[in-house]
Amino acid sequence: MKRYLSIFSILLCIPLQAEYLIKISIEEQRMYVLEDNRIIRSYPISSSVYGEGQAENSFKTPLGKHNIKTKIGTNVEKYNYFLSRDHVPTKTTIIHDQTDTADDYITSRIMWLTGLEEGFNRGGKVDSFKRYIYIHGTHEEGLIGQKASHGCIRMFNHDVIELFELIPLETLVDIGV
Repeated sequence: MKRYLSIFSILLCIPLQAEYLIKISIEEQRMYVLEDNRIIRSYPISSSVYGEGQAENSFKTPLGKHNIKTKIGTNVEKYNYFLSRDHVPTKTTIIHDQTDTADDYITSRIMWLTGLEEGFNRGGKVDSFKRYIYIHGTHEEGLIGQKASHGCIRMFNHDVIELFELIPLETLVDIGV
């Protein structure tokens, strides 16, 4: 006698995909990764030295709800950098002290954010995606934990690689003060 699996029994065998949420606290200069409403990772970050704001060309970190629209850098070597999102297969020198250089190298991985709140961080002159707002690695690791970026969320290179591997596209990112 043949046995047939019901839809219900098949569904019980399929693991449900975890729901991830990234919360960024500007005040704490910290990122929290939640899985099913439970903190599973916490990383120090750097937001903009110019403060928080939505306007294009302000170099400020945008607030509000975003998601990860694009991930760039799969299999790129740690400390390699990007120019206009194109991989440059060269390692940059990592600065471990609190030196702020004129450069703003984007290293190791890029997670490009898109705003979800029309008129606040999406559309017009406030569009986070058109402003090229990323979560990315940096060559200025000595500045992580304080406001130092030009609008993006900077991370240690080993942390951004771990995050890149962990979270899927469309992950919600909530940036708050």
